[in-house]
Amino acid sequence: MDDNKMPPQNKKQQSLIAKSEKGRLLSARSDTQVYEAIRAALADARGKVVAAVNTAMVGVYWEIGRQITEAVGERAEYGRSLLAYLSERLTTEFGKGFTERNLRAMRQFYEAFPIRHTLRAELSWSHYRLLMRVEEPSRREFYLNESADSGWTSRQLERQINSFFYERLLATQKENRPEVAGEIFKLEPAKEADYILKDPYILEFLDLKENSKYSESELEQGLIDRLR
Repeated sequence: MDDNKMPPQNKKQQSLIAKSEKGRLLSARSDTQVYEAIRAALADARGKVVAAVNTAMVGVYWEIGRQITEAVGERAEYGRSLLAYLSERLTTEFGKGFTERNLRAMRQFYEAFPIRHTLRAELSWSHYRLLMRVEEPSRREFYLNESADSGWTSRQLERQINSFFYERLLATQKENRPEVAGEIFKLEPAKEADYILKDPYILEFLDLKENSKYSESELEQGLIDRLR
């Protein structure tokens, strides 16, 4: 039987099937678009949470370092007793993250970067912990700016410091420097907010446990609680 002689009922059924198939395909495309839009919104929100935590953490650690440095001055013995006192009280009131070792790192942070406005908001406390190991000021400034401008993760920064990236770049002909600078992104993909949210320093600052999953709202609340 050709299509022209097909009973009206069969034609109607085929038409309904065709419309159903078309609707299913349109729905599938629509579902994907909705998912991608939601995913983008979540990624943006997560990035903002990470940025807020990093900014608050770096800022308050710099201030703690300044307070300790100015209080201690050249009195080494007093410095040791002050750190022990502060560590005990801060840990009792604010939770983990304020060991004597960490407080010494905050003091070192201030001493390495005494001018607050020279700090780069793009960098995390993990970045600054690595930068503090670079003793020569010119090298430290180079890594600071390169990390911020190129969007290096702390792992990328550590690898570049350990591989003497600064020295290799200076020894490379000017026209070949972009190739050397691009090596890092061939080895590791761009940073993801999900990775940064697992940064132990961030979790420590918010007094959250490692190896646990937290929503953006929980991280935001942790930040609010920490800064009260």
